[in-house]
Amino acid sequence: MRVPLSWLREYIELPTSDVGEIAHAFDMLGHGVEDVLHLGVGWTDVRIGRVERIEAHPDADQVRITHVDLGDGALHQIICGAWNFDAGAVVPVAVPGAVLPGGLEIGERKIRGVMSRGMICSERELGIGDVHEGIMVLGDDVAAGGLGSPLAEVIDLPDVVFDLEVTNNRPDAMGMVGVARELAAWFEVPYRWPTIALEATGGPPTTQVLISAPDGCNRFVARELRGLTVGPSPLWMRERLRRAGVRAISNVVDVTNYVMLELGHPLHAFDVDQIAGNMLDVRWAEEGEAIVTLDGVTRSLTPRDLVIVDADGPTSLAAVMGGARSEVEPVTVNVLMEAASWNPATVMYTSRRHDLRSEASARFERGVDPNLAPDANTRASALLAEIGGGAEVSDLIDVVANEVTPWDITLPIREVQRLLDDRFTVEASAAALRRLELEVEVEGDTLRVVVPTFRPDLTRGADLIEELARLADYDSFAATVPTGPVGGLTAEQRRTRHLQDVLRGLGLHQVINLPFVSHGELAAFAEGQVEGVVSVRNPLRDDQAKLRQSLLPGLVRNARDNFNRGADQVAVFEIGRTFHARPWGEDPRVPDQPVRVGVLVAGRFGNERIGRHRTDADAATALGIVGALGEAMGVVIERRQATPAGFHPTRAAQLTIDGRRVGIAGELHPEMAARFDIEGRAGVVELEVAPLVAERPPHQMTAISGYPHSDYDLSFDLPAGVTADRLVAVTSGASDLVEEARVFDEYRPAGPTRSLAITYRLRAADRTLASDEIEAARQAMIQAAGGLGATLRGSANKEDE
Repeated sequence: MRVPLSWLREYIELPTSDVGEIAHAFDMLGHGVEDVLHLGVGWTDVRIGRVERIEAHPDADQVRITHVDLGDGALHQIICGAWNFDAGAVVPVAVPGAVLPGGLEIGERKIRGVMSRGMICSERELGIGDVHEGIMVLGDDVAAGGLGSPLAEVIDLPDVVFDLEVTNNRPDAMGMVGVARELAAWFEVPYRWPTIALEATGGPPTTQVLISAPDGCNRFVARELRGLTVGPSPLWMRERLRRAGVRAISNVVDVTNYVMLELGHPLHAFDVDQIAGNMLDVRWAEEGEAIVTLDGVTRSLTPRDLVIVDADGPTSLAAVMGGARSEVEPVTVNVLMEAASWNPATVMYTSRRHDLRSEASARFERGVDPNLAPDANTRASALLAEIGGGAEVSDLIDVVANEVTPWDITLPIREVQRLLDDRFTVEASAAALRRLELEVEVEGDTLRVVVPTFRPDLTRGADLIEELARLADYDSFAATVPTGPVGGLTAEQRRTRHLQDVLRGLGLHQVINLPFVSHGELAAFAEGQVEGVVSVRNPLRDDQAKLRQSLLPGLVRNARDNFNRGADQVAVFEIGRTFHARPWGEDPRVPDQPVRVGVLVAGRFGNERIGRHRTDADAATALGIVGALGEAMGVVIERRQATPAGFHPTRAAQLTIDGRRVGIAGELHPEMAARFDIEGRAGVVELEVAPLVAERPPHQMTAISGYPHSDYDLSFDLPAGVTADRLVAVTSGASDLVEEARVFDEYRPAGPTRSLAITYRLRAADRTLASDEIEAARQAMIQAAGGLGATLRGSANKEDE
């Protein structure tokens, strides 16, 4: 927000003119100064003149001969190529000898045989604006100060403009009066409001206002002004708007912008004669409706768009941009001045969805005080009636859908002193808060504070403590170590950090993605129909309307963005929450939100060493990362072949810990990779974090047997559907003598069956095994395999002495 110092001084007498001191005050108050612009007079000898007579040039059709009165009793002949003025216009004139910005010297010269003595200037030629299509018309109010007077005296130069960064929770500081109120509290001086008074002269209004969507609009205030003359605003208003970064358009539009910048409340002006049916209704749009906005764009509406409609349909995109159908034009004579209060979330949604950012939406998104609307309307109506030709003004229309009243906050002074320091006594704290126009009652060692509706950011005691710290000057606090109970990381937090360190050590980079996804991204990694989805009530965009159930959509987007920027490999991981529409164990009022870790590796991966080159990432890379995680975290992660959605059908595994499914790992499906512009293969992992970082009982050591072992091989024919890990588990469990079992060969003849060869190692802890014990164990394994439908193909026994 740009704050011209000359404009600000209309509302406050600052005790200093030091720009650095004022900037320091802004910074300490929390309104960071992004830039300080020093505006000076960039010309010499430019004066105020009035065009008394205009003649055609005898030998040029593109220019005219003007005769200008500069207050010295003579008419100065000046040739001008602009056609946006007539006789009687008050204009800036650079007389011979003047120097304009850029070093342009003005003199006397002949143009097609006619002498020109000086130059009538445009805003761009003077360096005070961008308009150059015509000369700068000043208005009769400027001439009242005397023809021939210096232009610099009229437009109040030099000046300083502060470019402030106002935080999203401070709508009250988005206007000159609000800024003056902040500085008044800092410097402990009074500030003043502009005159807000208006006498109705036009009787009752002809327009009826309804609010059919009270969840989108809190209040709608309007007033009709009849008999206006649309034209340029006076110079003082145009100049203030220009320094605040707003282009002057016409007196009607300029007044709405002026009051918005002055009080912080946006307004909109309708052409009353273009309001069909003499009615306006605030409602949600209907499916299939459309509106042509002021920028000439036809916009399709949805039931989540809030609109103002008349009898013919939408006439304004509420709080964001007006419609072209009811736009104020040069021929407009009757205006409806509107000041309304809107739901901030609704404004933000509509603004983002239609990609329409404006000064009005920036304020409404912060939550403008609904009780400011009548004052803003009265101020704007009075200004417009003054500069628009003495219009008749109707009674006020004021429709309130949701009443907003002040609220109380209780603040124990001991909490203030704990967080700040002992200088904040009850009396000192109460006095400081009153400087911010808060009502304060002292009840012993407690402050009871009534917060006005223009401060929606103050909702708890901590907010009031922050206000006290602002006014005390943050630089005045000594550096101290916070007091409180000694804490530390829990075992789970330490293991989570260890998990992050392990992943970084494997060469992965951590990313953090927003949890918003589209329904299509949910379905891409879902098994069958997507269920238990948590939807966002007011999404910023349609493709971010759901909360993620997997980390993988965000990771594949990361890969796509990196490859699109020229990367030759991507190795990233994320630890974050996913969301499911079922009660959360820690708080059943909110959706379940387990923490997961996701990994994606694509392209060349690994360390480049002598004799060893990086290899392309694939399913083996993903499973290798799983193995490294399990080893580092001291957890056995078992794998079983699976075909999860979004993965290659034969290169993916289901992951389990202690028999419970905890995630998946494998290779991204080629179609999924192509969908996200990922060339080649990509290894992907997603795991629940809780079982990885949970405290586990210490390992129980078993003494190594010193007796000899016996190894032998068994080969089984397996029916379709029996996995290798299942066969190994069943046969190994048939005897407590089995120390180790390992698959070493697979044979696939024609047909659905296959053969697996497994090496078994048998050993007893307290004796050397006898041959009959070995044979009994062997028969038990064969019998257990038979329970799975597997038959012995052949066997070979051997015993190591």
